[in-house]
Amino acid sequence: MRAETQNHIDAIGKSLRLLAQRMDWDTAPHRLEEFDALIEAPDLWNDPAKAQKLMRERQALIDAVTVYRRIDQGLRDNVELIELGEAEGDAEIVAEAEAALKALVAEAAAKELEALLDGEADSNDTFLEINAGAGGTESCDWASMLARMYVRWAERKGYKVELMAESAGEEAGIRSATYKISGHNAYGWLKSESGVHRLVRISPYDSAARRHTSFSSVWVYPVVDENIEIEIPDRDIRIDTYRSSGAGGQHVNTTDSAVRITHIPTNIVVTSSMKSQHQNREIAMNALRSRLYELELRKRTEAISAQHDAKGDAGWGNQIRSYVLQPYQMVKDLRTGVETSDTQGVLDGDLDPFMAATLAMDLSGKSRAEAQADV
Repeated sequence: MRAETQNHIDAIGKSLRLLAQRMDWDTAPHRLEEFDALIEAPDLWNDPAKAQKLMRERQALIDAVTVYRRIDQGLRDNVELIELGEAEGDAEIVAEAEAALKALVAEAAAKELEALLDGEADSNDTFLEINAGAGGTESCDWASMLARMYVRWAERKGYKVELMAESAGEEAGIRSATYKISGHNAYGWLKSESGVHRLVRISPYDSAARRHTSFSSVWVYPVVDENIEIEIPDRDIRIDTYRSSGAGGQHVNTTDSAVRITHIPTNIVVTSSMKSQHQNREIAMNALRSRLYELELRKRTEAISAQHDAKGDAGWGNQIRSYVLQPYQMVKDLRTGVETSDTQGVLDGDLDPFMAATLAMDLSGKSRAEAQADV
């Protein structure tokens, strides 16, 4: 057996061991039986939120078991084919099985990466908040480009996207926007996107066609499950109502329906500008609970805390990723070193390579490649 083929077998075996460890393979059948018993309970849907969470957890375990079995069986089948082909001197069978193993390595690595999404809130839905930073109109336009990029990414994942609040820029783009993105592991995937994003391009708003640098910040925090208790005393919040407007200042409401809630101890501010004031209050309170929960997660998780501490203001020296459109084409993540010249693809939502590299970083902050190089 060739050395490269043995390397592929070893890599798949390593991924399988991690997948088994993450799902606790030995107890998986028993947990599936428990899930099946719970979903057959006649009062299951008396609490829809709890029932939906239970169904998501059950399906996640089913998916994990299915993936493990498929990769394990694929490894066994192709190793047998290689041994058979070598024994019979059939080079064609060996070549086909080796090609299948190579493809299986990529799939196993991808599933291994997804298995890293086992943090306390990784499986939750998420809020995504975008704010224009230094750069005036340029940054407002850049904020709208980022919003489009993340919406495209979420749609590729099959996630549901809801616009919770938006503040239009004076001349173009948006000053801020908040989205709720719903789907399995939405927070786990997006949490690494929190930080300052820097754009360099020829400004479409500069008659002299000069190159401009713009900044916008992204903040990602999980939607809190109903069974997570976050107490917020009335004395700790200030609720303001105001008139909201859509993009470009159009569709101004005739009543003060938008809601802004300020959490006084932390100075966290959340807003919602849907049509109903009652709905806005509920949405904003849920967002505040999520922000406070995320704050608690940061206190307890050193890696997340360090990530947000490094975020800083939306300006020079604090960016996590640079998007350069002029004088050359390059998107580079400054934490992992991952880069690509396909800037349009990234702006159209191709963010997985950047997210994957950040997820693969170990607790010391090194990329997977750097960590392996140290061994």
